[in-house]
Amino acid sequence: MAELDFAVPPAARLPQALHRQQLVRLSADGWARVLQAPWDADAHACLALWAGRGLPLVVTRQPPSHDDALATGLPAPSRFRRRRLAVAVASRDVLFLDEFPDAGAVTRLLPRGLAPAWRALVGALAASDCAARVYGGYGWQALTRLAYVHAQSDLDLLLPVSSNGQADDVAHTLASMPWDGPRLDGELLFPDGAAVAWREWRELRQGRVAQVLVKRLRGVALESFA
Repeated sequence: MAELDFAVPPAARLPQALHRQQLVRLSADGWARVLQAPWDADAHACLALWAGRGLPLVVTRQPPSHDDALATGLPAPSRFRRRRLAVAVASRDVLFLDEFPDAGAVTRLLPRGLAPAWRALVGALAASDCAARVYGGYGWQALTRLAYVHAQSDLDLLLPVSSNGQADDVAHTLASMPWDGPRLDGELLFPDGAAVAWREWRELRQGRVAQVLVKRLRGVALESFA
């Protein structure tokens, strides 16, 4: 997979609030530069489709040496064999940042019989002041209307929380609400950008493990999260 590297003016600094799983919308010039790279035929076709429809890329873990460029990814849909393309873009080519769809937007992708339970779950999360979003296959399909979801697809939730206590409430809700649909996976996203799998968080808070994997914009580490 090709990776692009651009010289970017100092004024084009990345925003401080940037976090993993954030979406990036590129300018027409930005897409033109991406498509100039020596991609293979399938990758180029996928990226050309994205450029033509104005679809987003997703923020991935950032390398420490690229202060003025942005590492992004494109998890391709089924028609492109679900390839994962790594694309580095110039900060100046970013029109704006965006987010994955809110959890309610994927209701139409679920079997009809699951809709009431899903709405109840989303409502319970909202009652805990957690505005859940959906990424992964369900999120991308809701966003692009291209085929991503398959029989083994999890429902990946991005769960913004402001405190350990709120994280406890959200994890408890996910573990205790009646649900007979796709496996509920995903991450608790803390204000500093730290992300922890909600299932691992629950094990940590119940004393089953001493540390959890914490993902940040520029690295991953095991932490006690005390």
